[in-house]
Amino acid sequence: MTVNFKSMLVPPGKGSTYLVLGDLYTILATGKDTGGEYGVYEAVMQPQSMTPPHSHDQTDEAHYILEGEVEYQIDEQTIVATPGTFVNFAKGQCHSFKNIGSKPAKMLTWVTPAGGEQFFVEAGQPVNLPLNEEERSLLGVVNPADFEKAVAIASKYVQFPTS
Repeated sequence: MTVNFKSMLVPPGKGSTYLVLGDLYTILATGKDTGGEYGVYEAVMQPQSMTPPHSHDQTDEAHYILEGEVEYQIDEQTIVATPGTFVNFAKGQCHSFKNIGSKPAKMLTWVTPAGGEQFFVEAGQPVNLPLNEEERSLLGVVNPADFEKAVAIASKYVQFPTS
């Protein structure tokens, strides 16, 4: 089976950007763009921001670190990734990550097949770049109601460890 999709270009500062639990996620390619093959997004994680341990039963996920220091827990292994580091998580592999630096960390994330990128669309608040003053004030802030909403939506995309 051959999947055909159109070439695409996303200029700097474009794409759909969402504020999710104090971090920014810019969607660069969705399943609709790629015939369902993959999704790509840029994540800008604020200092001390983290994603809890989870796995994906149907999706492989890969990160390429552009800026900052991100500590990963992959199964029982801990690594610190700096700019230029590529990390891949296979389906079913438990992983978590945290920006351990004092500045925002930026990474590109690929999910294959596509679909996982839609979590940020569902859980986030759409914003335009550059951020206005009110939106900038929300960076790094995790509102309890937004957290509960994100956890409920996440169950469609990830599995959390039970132990």
